[in-house]
Amino acid sequence: MPRRVLQRYLPHPETLRRQRSLRFLRHLFGNPSLWMLSRRSVANAFFVGLFSALLPIPFQMAVAALGAWGLRGNLPLSVGLVWITNPLTMPLIFYGNYRLGAWLLDLPVREAPERVSTHWVAEQMLDILPALALGSLVAAVLAGLAGSLVIRLIWRWQVARSWKRRALRRRRCQAGERA
Repeated sequence: MPRRVLQRYLPHPETLRRQRSLRFLRHLFGNPSLWMLSRRSVANAFFVGLFSALLPIPFQMAVAALGAWGLRGNLPLSVGLVWITNPLTMPLIFYGNYRLGAWLLDLPVREAPERVSTHWVAEQMLDILPALALGSLVAAVLAGLAGSLVIRLIWRWQVARSWKRRALRRRRCQAGERA
């Protein structure tokens, strides 16, 4: 069941190979292990995708793709999960990461001014950076581990449920043959 649901939403490798802008990654698209939908590959993709999404770095999708390649996770899932931090959610997530880092480092939290500008962010970046980096790293590891664990548990529950259904159908068929 989880495999069928995921296959509905994931792109096919051939459609990505035809994209002109992705030609430099063509060798990755040919690797079948990056497109498998198994419990391990999906759980690894969730770890890599969530980890990359919560880091305040540029090129998060490239980091997720390399992580999927290194951990043999599902490539489209790991890259797609990076979009959890999109332009709408990024300020909230990174502010939460900053607060977590400030709490871990026992630093006072800087309050944002009425109007946030790039000038204000540039002035405060040196003071904010250690707390933001630590908070983001801790949040990324925790979110990645939690996502991977939840996916493994859901997948295991779904497989056990399908085994029980199959056994019940088998018993019904055997009881119908006896009658």
